[in-house]
Amino acid sequence: MTGQPLLKVEGLVKHFSIDAGPLARLVGRHTTNVQAVNGISLNITRGEALGLIGESGCGKTTLGRSILRLQEPTSGCVTFDGIDVTTLSATALKAIRRRMQIVFQNPYASLNPRRRIGKIVAQPLRLHRQANARQARDLAAAMLESVGLRSAHLDRYPHQFSGGQRQRIAIARALILHPDFLVCDEPVSALDVSIQAQVIELLARLRRDLGLTYLFISHDISVIAYLSDRVAVMYAGSIVESGPTGSVLHAPLHPYTQALVSAVPRVDRTEQRQRIRLPGEPPSPTSPPSGCRFHPRCAMATDLCRRDEPLPRITPDGRMVACHHAEV
Repeated sequence: MTGQPLLKVEGLVKHFSIDAGPLARLVGRHTTNVQAVNGISLNITRGEALGLIGESGCGKTTLGRSILRLQEPTSGCVTFDGIDVTTLSATALKAIRRRMQIVFQNPYASLNPRRRIGKIVAQPLRLHRQANARQARDLAAAMLESVGLRSAHLDRYPHQFSGGQRQRIAIARALILHPDFLVCDEPVSALDVSIQAQVIELLARLRRDLGLTYLFISHDISVIAYLSDRVAVMYAGSIVESGPTGSVLHAPLHPYTQALVSAVPRVDRTEQRQRIRLPGEPPSPTSPPSGCRFHPRCAMATDLCRRDEPLPRITPDGRMVACHHAEV
C-alpha cells in the first residue's frame, strides 16, 4: 500500500492510575501507574488492513480504544485524515466519529438486550441526525441484508440470535454510518470456530466492497494472516516488530515474534519446525523491567538488553524491529 496514511499514531501513551491497596486511605493515598500503552507509533494507509497481534494483556484493546478516544490518551498524537483527534472538542469529536467506528469483542455484551435489532442498528443514524425514524429503519434493513441477515429480523431481540448472528448485527451497527476506518477488536474470538470463518469472510468481503480501512486486533495469527496487509506485533505495551504480513510471519526478526509464529499449529507434519517455549510470564504493567521489556524471557538477552531500551530499526525491505540483536 502506498500514499498518505489515513491514520497516523505518534508516540501514543496510555497509563492508568490505580490505588495501591485498600488501606491506602488510612496511610495516605498512593497511586500506581499501569503502563498499558507506551509510546506507540504506526501508520495505516487508506484501504489497508493492519493486523495487531500479541498475547492477552499486552495493551492491544487499550491502543484501539485510545485511537478512537473511547479512552483518553495520556499523551501522544492521533491524526485521522489530517485531523488531530486528540485535540478535538466533544462536538468536533462526535462529528469525526461518524468516520471511525469499532466492532467490540463480545457480541453478547455489546448489544442492548432490551432493544430490538432495528433500534440497535439504526441508533447511530439517529444520534448523528443522519435520518428520520422511517429512513433509519429502511437503512437498517438494507444494512442487515448486506451482512447476511434479513430485514424481518428488525423486530427481534438479541437473545433470539446466535453468537455469529449477533456479531453480524454489531458489524451492521458499526457500518450504518458508512465509516472510512473500522477497529475490529477480537471480533471472532468469542465465537465457535465454524462461525468464526463466516464472520472473517464477511469482514473480508465488506472491506473489498466498501473500501474500508481496518485495524484488526487479534491473538490468532491465522486470522491476521488471512485478513491483513501488514502486521504489528505488540508486547507489554510496545510494538516490537511490524511490516508486510508475509514477511513478518514467514521470517520474523524479533525473538518474541519468532516464539509466536513457532506456536502456530501446522497441518503438514513433515514440515520441520522447533517450538520456542518462553520462560516466565509477561511483565507486570505496573513495574516493567528496565531496558528491553522482553529481556527476562529472551534467550538472546545481554547486559545491553537489560540496560537500554532498543530503538526501532528499519530493514532494507521496510520492516521495523525493536531489538538490539535482530539481524536487519
